Amino acid sequence: MNKEDFKNKIIDTLEKIRPFIRRDGGDIEYVDVNDDGIVLLRMKGACVGCSFIDTTISEGVEIILQEEVEGVKGVKLVD
Repeated sequence: MNKEDFKNKIIDTLEKIRPFIRRDGGDIEYVDVNDDGIVLLRMKGACVGCSFIDTTISEGVEIILQEEVEGVKGVKLVD
């Protein structure tokens, strides 16, 4: 899979996740993916400063992306 297809698969998967995050007043934004397979994301809305954000990312978003998109190694939040 080329880099553009990889990026698009990540974005498509995030679009499936977004409604669940939006339910709680937050949102998630794709920023980039590096050559090591780490997806860079920005949290928005109620997710900013939320005490559950680490759990949401590590036990939710990261696991889903790794299962759905071959080559995703992890997720990192950026400001």
